[in-house]
Amino acid sequence: MPTPGPGEVLIRVRACGLNQVDLLTRDGKTPADVPLPHVSGTEVAGDVAAVGEGVRRWRGGERVVVDPVLSCGECAFCRVGRDNMCLRGRIYGVQTHGGYAEYAIAPASQLLPLPDHMDHSTAAAVAVTGPTAWHMLRRRADVRVGEDVLVIAAGAGIGVLAVQIARLAGARVIATAGSPDKMSRALDLGADHVVNHRDPEWADQVRTWTGGRGVDLVFEHVGAATWEGSLHAMARGGRLVTSGGHSGFTVSLDLWHLFVKEHTVIGSFAGSRQDLVDVLDLVGRGEIRPVVQDTVGLDGIEGAQRLLEDRGVFGKLLLDPAR
Repeated sequence: MPTPGPGEVLIRVRACGLNQVDLLTRDGKTPADVPLPHVSGTEVAGDVAAVGEGVRRWRGGERVVVDPVLSCGECAFCRVGRDNMCLRGRIYGVQTHGGYAEYAIAPASQLLPLPDHMDHSTAAAVAVTGPTAWHMLRRRADVRVGEDVLVIAAGAGIGVLAVQIARLAGARVIATAGSPDKMSRALDLGADHVVNHRDPEWADQVRTWTGGRGVDLVFEHVGAATWEGSLHAMARGGRLVTSGGHSGFTVSLDLWHLFVKEHTVIGSFAGSRQDLVDVLDLVGRGEIRPVVQDTVGLDGIEGAQRLLEDRGVFGKLLLDPAR
């Protein structure tokens, strides 16, 4: 069992979400090399098992969730609440060991208390996807009442929450999914219309459904596989916000279309501490909810990652080390 150092907390992991970033880390596709051996797992909820020297805030047995964006709290971005842009920032479970374990170490400053009525699984299922989707739609893209919003890959953990956040903001939601089952489930979540992004004509179908106009906002997190269609589906004056590119990070952009149609392409990275607090509050009030497809034990991680790679997941897969 690891021992917490000064300012650190030992957490008994009760739930850890699986994420696309785990696959990128495993495959060596992160911007910086990850030293090996490495323990993945960015989305961690559990109980305080022990505290290191100098830790006063936390006591044994308290239920916590890890804010995975590790920030310095001192740089210009941190001082104005944009800790996701920290100049010395790291991601828990990528640049540090994470929660694919029975016990994990985390900085005491990165913990938040779980609301009394929220279980560990729910907290872990939104720890990354929740603030990321909220930051994209509310902070960066400023989704507005009455807009048409296209959510790419609505069956992904982040897409499930994006559909609900856009609906909560008063937008009309068009979703994409890769199978009839996922399309049906996206409608159940509240999407007004769904297209299959495996159909080569899916972007034209989006434009047809909007009367030929296109959408005001595209929620993009897939990358190369959907990029061209995402741009084609945008209305004049439309916005595209992106936070990922696991299908490929290198894409093309026709500058003529960008300036003539006055398109806006917006980058968005993770979420701030406040974004995580806001999402936990929304989940606690029942305004949005994660969807958990399955929970596995430590011996099930390999198969679960394979399922994630094969696009066989709607919502989230979780790890429970006690299984």
